[in-house]
Amino acid sequence: MNPSILKRKIFNDPIYGFITVPDELTFALIDHPWFQRLRRIKQLGLTNLVYPGALHTRFHHALGAMHLMTEAIEVLRMKGHEISEEEAQGATVAILLHDIGHGPFSHALEHSIVSHISHEKISELFMTQLNVEFDGKLSLAIKIFRNQYKKKFLYQLVSSQLDVDRLDYLKRDSFFTGVSEGIVSSDRIIKMLNVVKGQLVVEVKGIYSVEKFIIARRLMYWQVYLHKTVLSAENLLVNILSRAKELALKQTDLFCTPALHTFLYGRFSEKQFSENSALLQAFSELDDNDIMASIKVWTKHPDKILSLLCRNLVDRHLYRIELQKKPFQPDLIADLKRVARRKYKLKGSEVNYFVFSANVTNDTYRPDKISINILLKDGSVLDFSNASDHLGIDVISRTVKKFFLCCPKDLKAPDAE
Repeated sequence: MNPSILKRKIFNDPIYGFITVPDELTFALIDHPWFQRLRRIKQLGLTNLVYPGALHTRFHHALGAMHLMTEAIEVLRMKGHEISEEEAQGATVAILLHDIGHGPFSHALEHSIVSHISHEKISELFMTQLNVEFDGKLSLAIKIFRNQYKKKFLYQLVSSQLDVDRLDYLKRDSFFTGVSEGIVSSDRIIKMLNVVKGQLVVEVKGIYSVEKFIIARRLMYWQVYLHKTVLSAENLLVNILSRAKELALKQTDLFCTPALHTFLYGRFSEKQFSENSALLQAFSELDDNDIMASIKVWTKHPDKILSLLCRNLVDRHLYRIELQKKPFQPDLIADLKRVARRKYKLKGSEVNYFVFSANVTNDTYRPDKISINILLKDGSVLDFSNASDHLGIDVISRTVKKFFLCCPKDLKAPDAE
């Protein structure tokens, strides 16, 4: 195909309209099987069990983040900051591939089957392999991704508390879930970006848009990402995969695709992932379809725990879940476990698949991480938490922790029966 045609390749995105692939390398990476796999991984996992429209994929999100990166780079160039074509391409590739290491139902997978390596590290390993395949053309992108490049603002566009990744997923997730509280003014924020002493800043005219972004992120966490029914569904999936892993390590026969078989019946360290390209290739063949196809078959598995959990997910019979600001009383949990043992004829720790408590946290803004810096009219720079006259540091920097208790809906503690 003619390179000039490749440079004009466009996608019709429901959020931004037509977005253009900036260069031939970026298009070749999008066309690569490892990136195309992201079409088969939903961005929000099981959130569609609560918000039926949440069926968009990590492929959508990666293209959207790429688009915002190209816009941000153009804004910074217009303001006189030198960004070479090589640097622009490096930043664009870094954000395009930032999620390429996500597994199916990524957080559930990381807490059950592939538990000794993060998706960020797998993304880096994929990028390293692609760099070999593309004759070193990803070297700068990898430096930016690792925050090893001299122009730190390029890394901050990829990963910080106000990066194009967050700008896209908030807007996109809000659109597909229908939760309007997540709408952010990405155009306004990007047009207000600037660079001072090598660090990314937002001009003071954009401070209210940043405040809206901070609030939108906090609300989206409670209304979408940490919605109690989403937590119930995700924990059910974690328990399904954990039970399957437990059975697999006892060499119990389980239906699974070849890619899933590799990780279900084996334990692998980060070192093994780094040194074994075949392992990375096996991971690249794993997507949502492998998991859901297996779960459908497991609904008829002779192991009563696995089959019951799988039927509950397939039929959307999720855990009853309670959410509160303080830990649940150990006596209540113990009572529920006694009832569950008797009702489901469980032994020992098997009851933990049905009754369990944990916690979730929501951070709005962390001053101890890469700050959102505001450029004032006099040229000075202030941390957002000090520059905002609406959101005090004590409010926006506070980590909110909530505790949840899950159990089957037909289970009641003795005093409630």
